[in-house]
Formats: sequence, structure tokens, C-alpha cells
Amino acid sequence: MKTYLLVGAGGFLGAMARYWVSGLALHFSTRFPLGTLLVNVLGSFFLGFLMTLVSETLLVSPETRLFLAIGFLGAFTTFSTFAYETNSLLEGGQFFLAFLNVVISLSLGLIGVRLGIWVAKTFLI
Repeated sequence: MKTYLLVGAGGFLGAMARYWVSGLALHFSTRFPLGTLLVNVLGSFFLGFLMTLVSETLLVSPETRLFLAIGFLGAFTTFSTFAYETNSLLEGGQFFLAFLNVVISLSLGLIGVRLGIWVAKTFLI
């Protein structure tokens, strides 16, 4: 039961953080799904950072990993929204924006993971 509560509490906070970041992004873009891009890139960075700490040190307890990686970051990021928004761009005939969304999201997501790993290894391990 403790596991479910940790994941649920992390998920609640992650969903709230996602809503907040996505709302902030609306101030900069309404046509391009910038909010989803931001949460997915930030989530990629923090997951790379966290999992590096988990795999290479004992600084993160299993409970903290459940709360942060599965709960918080699982609710904070979203592949389904990325896919839906990309499909909406395609259906609206905005093929270039759809292509741009896919390329930028995947590229920056991978860069975010690598950067998170590098930060963890450089400054904490």
C-alpha cells in the first residue's frame, strides 16, 4: 500500500506541475504545442539525472525513486499528448509544424536525458 501512495502522491504533484508549466507556455505559443515540448524535455532531463543517481550511487532510496520517477515524472511528461497534438497538426494541414514537433521533441528529449546524466555524474558522483 505504501508503494501505491508514493506513486499516487508523486503523480498528483507531477500532474499539477505539468498543468502549471503548460499554462506558462501558452503565453509564448498557441499554435505550436510548446507546453508539451517543455514538460517532456524537462522530464527527460530529470529522469536521466535521477536514474543516474539511482544506478551509480545510493543517494536515492527506492521509495524516492518510486515517488519521483514513476509518480512525479510519469505524470509530468506525456507521450500521448505529444502524439495527439502532432496528429492535430497533421489533420489541420500543418505538416511542417507536425514534422518540427516530432524532430524537436525527440531531439531535445534525448539531449535532456544526456544532459541530466552528465549533470549527475559531473556534480554529484
